[in-house]
Amino acid sequence: MTPAARLQSAIEVLDEILAGKPAEQALTGWARRSRFAGSKDRAALRDHVFDALRARRSFAARGGAETGRGLILGLCRAQGLAVADLFTGIGHAPAPLTPEEQAGGRDPAPGAEAADIPDWLWPRFEASLGARAEAAGQVMQSRAPVHLRVNTARTDRASAIAALAGEGIVAQPHPACDTALEVTEGARGIARSAAYLDGLVELQDAASQAIVAALPLAPGMRVLDYCAGGGGKTLALAAVPGIEVFAHDAAPQRMRDLPARAARAGAQVRLLDTAEAARMAPFDLVLADAPCSGSGSWRRAPAGKWELSEEKFAALLAVQREILHCAAALTAPGGVLAYATCSMLSEENDGAVQAFLDTGGWKLDDCHRWDVLSGTDGFFLALLTRTHSEF
Repeated sequence: MTPAARLQSAIEVLDEILAGKPAEQALTGWARRSRFAGSKDRAALRDHVFDALRARRSFAARGGAETGRGLILGLCRAQGLAVADLFTGIGHAPAPLTPEEQAGGRDPAPGAEAADIPDWLWPRFEASLGARAEAAGQVMQSRAPVHLRVNTARTDRASAIAALAGEGIVAQPHPACDTALEVTEGARGIARSAAYLDGLVELQDAASQAIVAALPLAPGMRVLDYCAGGGGKTLALAAVPGIEVFAHDAAPQRMRDLPARAARAGAQVRLLDTAEAARMAPFDLVLADAPCSGSGSWRRAPAGKWELSEEKFAALLAVQREILHCAAALTAPGGVLAYATCSMLSEENDGAVQAFLDTGGWKLDDCHRWDVLSGTDGFFLALLTRTHSEF
């Protein structure tokens, strides 16, 4: 496919997404219909689509319309591409620009539009990040870095870097924590690499790893990952020597790949349903990485930014408060409840913690924050200790 043909395909896929089809479903459908497309074509198309979704508002302003064509035109203008050479109508290229398209488009307005944040969310975003809000929004217009976690149960960071280099993957230490690597070359080959298949490394954002590194873990502890999801933090916990790790999720199907991933990593993890978690309680430390807006990881899942509404946000706040109380009930007297989100929004972080503390019986020991301006996803962690003796 020519570069122009890839742009036209991106226009068509984006129109499906804007009409309500999930991004992955739209991309998969295009791939099935386009057997002629090679791996480089599919990768380029994916990049175009996700670049446009990350910068949907600002690209729509530059392109003059919030349509697939408008977003791709905005992308071309933002990247300084020669629009006249790409929108030719020749072969499978996009049709030439109309006079209205040539005259249309503008620079995005400062604030929510320039930062690619929904209008209703912008006051919350700005209140949470202050003077850094617009810069944080603009950072999320680009792709997230690729980070790996070194499985210290199997190797060390220097050896993992060397093993990856032997397969054409260049990685360097990331300052967020001692297990974190940032991949600078060869990222598309990670899933096929021996280092990954042999469990030496796992794909995981550096701040997500740093959350586990910040937990007060000690040999002999029984630790529950209460909202385990796919199990990234569960596996990071299981690499810590001397602790017993359990995983739970309200939707157990999210953990379906965890046993295979644990086996690849050489990790011991016991999966619990809700009734089993209650029977096995109390735990010395309970990690509750609660469902949230995902505002710290919108570079990786940009559709979520546009799908979030005030009503959905309010529902998430209620779920977070419920999860805190459920996880607290499983924590031993004197034990630690670690509340985490992949959000940069204060209402989901400090607000949720304060509402929980107001119920009594707990104290806040420490808080950690990471935002996208530090080269990671945005994460929050609060460490809470049970102060009353009842269980």
